[in-house]
Amino acid sequence: MNIPIYIVDAFASKLFSGNPAAVCQLDHWIDDELMQNIAMENNLSETVFFVKENDKYIIRWFAPAEEMDLCGHATLASAFVLFNLLKFQGDIIHFYSPRSGDLMVSKDGEIIIMNFPADIFEEIKHESSFDKCFNNTPNKIFKGKTDLMFIFDNESQIKNMIPNLDEIKKLGGRGLIITAKGDQVDFVSRCFFPQTGIDEDPVTGSAHTTMIPYWSKVFNRNNLTAKQISKRGGSLICEYKGDRVVIGGEAKLYMTGEIIIPTYQVPN
Repeated sequence: MNIPIYIVDAFASKLFSGNPAAVCQLDHWIDDELMQNIAMENNLSETVFFVKENDKYIIRWFAPAEEMDLCGHATLASAFVLFNLLKFQGDIIHFYSPRSGDLMVSKDGEIIIMNFPADIFEEIKHESSFDKCFNNTPNKIFKGKTDLMFIFDNESQIKNMIPNLDEIKKLGGRGLIITAKGDQVDFVSRCFFPQTGIDEDPVTGSAHTTMIPYWSKVFNRNNLTAKQISKRGGSLICEYKGDRVVIGGEAKLYMTGEIIIPTYQVPN
């Protein structure tokens, strides 16, 4: 069995920036174990698989260590492949995730625009274990569906933050978002997910489902600009729509190829 594979830099205005995702187009679903092994072999923050069913694309995301509930950059990469390489006909791609529901993606020129459910989060009490995660102490701490989010004073703190990955692992969940107001954009962030085999994720679309509602209330407006200031870095266009958020960015194709799986039996 041969599986087409595309590697796309998502949230990237140029190659070798943003967050690379491996996109695998399937005619039918394969074993979960095989998808996890492919993701581990690719060793990118996400490998995404999708299958067309009627007028929707069922989509699933795998980090090297486990399946994920939601992934923004790999969804953006999948839409890029459909729009530009697989000649999708239409204005809106309807993805459906068994874990996150309906995800709509459209295109405006070079910008791919995703419509995702907003995260539901709450402020939690400061615990001493939180102070061990970084070389600075957060001002506020929030707990979302899968991540903790630490709020800091400024962009310089985020840029110069030194993570203690062993301590972050102990917190459980998917991982940890750190964010602050930006110097040239509304807010900046970095994301650490050692629990899933990703020490620092270059650009994390799903984390913005938590950050967008928070910063929208801080700035008292719905349209925001953001940048994830990892080593590779990436820019995002954001909008808050109540129970949904809009996340937009560019993507660049890095590679096309095939995964070759010998003597594979299709599951019943």
